[in-house]
Amino acid sequence: MRRGLMIFLLLAVCLVQAFAQIDRAEVRSGNRKFAKGNFRDAAVEYMRALDKDSTSFAANYNLASVHYRLGDYESATEALGHIKDFAPESGHCSDYYFNLGDAAIARKQWQEAVDAFKQCLIADPGNLEAKENYIFAKKHLENQDQSQQNQNQNQDSQDNQDQNQDNQDNNQNQDQNQNQQPQAAQVNVSPEQARQMLQAMQDKERKTQEKVEKSKAAVGVKQNDKNW
Repeated sequence: MRRGLMIFLLLAVCLVQAFAQIDRAEVRSGNRKFAKGNFRDAAVEYMRALDKDSTSFAANYNLASVHYRLGDYESATEALGHIKDFAPESGHCSDYYFNLGDAAIARKQWQEAVDAFKQCLIADPGNLEAKENYIFAKKHLENQDQSQQNQNQNQDSQDNQDQNQDNQDNNQNQDQNQNQQPQAAQVNVSPEQARQMLQAMQDKERKTQEKVEKSKAAVGVKQNDKNW
């Protein structure tokens, strides 16, 4: 079972002593409001401190704590990112990475969480809560990787099935096209039959021509009889 938030609360209250060399009146005011649960008012004070000193470790760290408590985990991660380079020399390296890992867990960014808690344990190997959170995040990362692997396998299987179906459809279409192609008629006609067929066609054409001539003649008679 993972644990979180304790480091956020602890540092938010105690950063006056931890970072006295860079603290401002706004940071101290923000810490008091944070301790009372007035997180939005505390955020205003921390942002005022950052207007004066954008590199303030205390102001950025505590502002991240406020964002976390308000459920804005993306902004919490962003605030911590502003002081990433200062964390190793701050004297609170393990706390920094603990909070960074906890924010990653809240965002379900399991690889980020594993990396952060690993750094926390390097700085503080005896941190039992960090170990629990590391195991928690690592387990979820393994489950995520396995789920992704299964999904990829299922997708590959589906793609293969679709390809096989396409091949079957193409083969069926080819067979249908071949079956639908007209077959040349095999007709065996003797020379005598061919001569008779030709004679019949000629006779039909001759009769048709005679009808046309008679029709023309009839029309001519009517035209000649008409009184113009």
